[in-house]
Amino acid sequence: MALPSIYDKVVIDQLIERINQLNSNTPPTWGKMSVGQMLAHCNVTYEMIYDNKHTKPNGLVKLMLKLFVKNKVINEQIYPKDAQTAPAFIINETKNFDAEKKILIDNLHKVQASGDVFFDGRESHSFGPLNKTEWNNMMYKHLDHHLRQFGV
Repeated sequence: MALPSIYDKVVIDQLIERINQLNSNTPPTWGKMSVGQMLAHCNVTYEMIYDNKHTKPNGLVKLMLKLFVKNKVINEQIYPKDAQTAPAFIINETKNFDAEKKILIDNLHKVQASGDVFFDGRESHSFGPLNKTEWNNMMYKHLDHHLRQFGV
């Protein structure tokens, strides 16, 4: 079964509606992150796509990621609650809930406006070129995982 399309305005609106159900005190149902940290964690995905502010893995690390991680990230299976977090996505410092929420919503609008053509064949930070479906699966299921983590 295909995952909902993050390029579709209706899907983006549904994700934003879920995000809007959060507040700065929403507790996680699993894991250690606060809701502000979770939003910042989710924003890393879009920083890697649009901002080029994270160091790309070297050749050997990228090969290992392609061989052992890529399929788990781009397939349609939801992440388990205990899924391991890549170092670039670990957020240890306190984050401003309202600021991170606004950034995430802006990022979702940017993805939808960019459309699937922008993503089809685009180079992933860690996995090399991905097609539009692989990008969709990676972005949608990551955000869905964390929204479920916080009960929305």
